[in-house]
Amino acid sequence: MAEEVARELRASFKAGRTRPAEWRAAQLRALVRMIEEKEADISAALHADLAKPTMESYLHEISLAKAACKFALKGMNSWVKPEKVPAAITTFPSSAQIVSEPLGVVLIISAWNYPFLLSIDPVIGAIAAGNAVVLKPSEIAPATSSLFAKLLPEYVDNSCIKVVEGGVPETTDLLEQKWDKIFYTGNGTVGRIVMAAAAKHLTPVALELGGKCPVIVDSDVDLHVAVKRIAVGKWGCNNGQACIAPDYIITTKSFAPQLVDSLKRVLERFYGQDPLQSEDLSRIVNSKHFQRLTNLIEDKKVADKIVYGGQADEKQLKIAPTVLLDVPLDSELMTEEIFGPILPILTVEKIEESIDFVNSKTKPLAAYLFTKNKKLQDNFVSNVPAGGMLVNDVALHLANPHLPFGGVGDSGMGSYHGKFSFDCFSHKKAVLIRGFGGEATARYPPYTQEKQKILRGLINGSFIALILALLGFPREKR
Repeated sequence: MAEEVARELRASFKAGRTRPAEWRAAQLRALVRMIEEKEADISAALHADLAKPTMESYLHEISLAKAACKFALKGMNSWVKPEKVPAAITTFPSSAQIVSEPLGVVLIISAWNYPFLLSIDPVIGAIAAGNAVVLKPSEIAPATSSLFAKLLPEYVDNSCIKVVEGGVPETTDLLEQKWDKIFYTGNGTVGRIVMAAAAKHLTPVALELGGKCPVIVDSDVDLHVAVKRIAVGKWGCNNGQACIAPDYIITTKSFAPQLVDSLKRVLERFYGQDPLQSEDLSRIVNSKHFQRLTNLIEDKKVADKIVYGGQADEKQLKIAPTVLLDVPLDSELMTEEIFGPILPILTVEKIEESIDFVNSKTKPLAAYLFTKNKKLQDNFVSNVPAGGMLVNDVALHLANPHLPFGGVGDSGMGSYHGKFSFDCFSHKKAVLIRGFGGEATARYPPYTQEKQKILRGLINGSFIALILALLGFPREKR
């Protein structure tokens, strides 16, 4: 099936169906219409897969997907225009430009935690750039995957945009085909498999992975505001099942008790005294991930470090917001990405030590700092490598379409959102255009000392050498 899908899409691309700006705009308008007309169905699918609250589904997936479509529609006409760039003196007279051309037929493999947004967002960029697309939604979010398989053919050009459902065998078959780019969102283990498969065909990849996203909290902050923002960025983002959710906090030993007390008050206000019954918390995606997360907090190394939460209901697949203080650095909580509702707090003597700690780990997808200290902020921005960062809030940077979203090092490669999505699925073709005038005989053999002198002057920007070259010196017989 995968081979047949790839062949059909390649034929459509070669026929030029996806290149016209009108076709691209029509598909994007159709996606906007789909999102508006099927909002209730999308929300229902997200609830079926993750018990995601309706408000969260709208704010974090549906509204962002619609905004991405409209942003692409607004900007696409300027994005597709050749970008004029200066011509060099060595090629005078000439004009130079960069032409964005579609890569061809691209494969997008999506994730289960934000199964609507993380599927449709890269598809928007691929369409805007003029590509044919295969979307492989995550089988771990089956309701959303089925919804895509049903809806997309109803709204967009099915000869150029296709959905392939399935699990590991279907994904493996897809990876065996030759694509012009593979865009994968998920974990590093599968990311390495994707990259190895792509290497066989010299296919470029964009890998949107994850990592342990740190939050540094200084003691000079507006504590109540900071804690509310941390809490909604952790537990209000799919109950911690988000690649940019805070993974751990670092603060000073002296400030940690105040931070813990504030977290307790805010979490109780957000989710009640029995958070397992709260309808504002998503459930864990499946029993496998539920077991993985409960094992983390039942570990003997950390079980006595829990200062809030820890309750779990396997029948509902729900785990309460859980906060731990001073967990051992060699515990699995601190060596693996948590990707769930568990938040360890580490302490240091001086807040400046936190930057060295963060930099001792692999580069995160996102890094967060809460402070009023401009010097600490500048140090953080300048010296902490991360896919993205945010000062005095969490997660919101992904909502700005003018900022690239992507990882670095172990947290991924390549970026998208806004025009960066268009660029992700485009080849930047260098184009130099010359006429038949301005012939410089010095560039042609046989080479002489006089010719070398003119050419050296030309390369070094000499105006006199340019005039001599344009006048055809040194003179030669035709």
